[in-house]
Amino acid sequence: MRIRINITSVLVDDQAKALAFYTDKLGFELKHDVPAGEARWLTLTSPGDPDGVELLLEPDANFGAPEFKSTLKSAGVPYTQFQVDDVQEAFDELREKGVEFTMEPTNAGPVSIVVLDDTCGNLIQLISEN
Repeated sequence: MRIRINITSVLVDDQAKALAFYTDKLGFELKHDVPAGEARWLTLTSPGDPDGVELLLEPDANFGAPEFKSTLKSAGVPYTQFQVDDVQEAFDELREKGVEFTMEPTNAGPVSIVVLDDTCGNLIQLISEN
């Protein structure tokens, strides 16, 4: 048996705002945008990898999700992590686009990390190998 990740999700408080942030600021590409009741089945892929793992922008209106996100964020804990080639380069580029960070680039031994606010209720960590 081989198990692999094909979709992962991030809980967002506003799908339209999240779509704009994740595509315009972070550079993800739209894969699916399908009406699903009051919400949308809204998935993104990494730039240049349309058949790769999909990121689902999941509405956070479900049981306890807003409280869960708030608890993580107030403790400074990122909801998820994405890999970049160079954390400092990503930090500089994203800061120029107006992205707000809660942690500047930090060397953590074999990796460098930075934490940003996705404007949709989450902290997101970016990581690169040193």
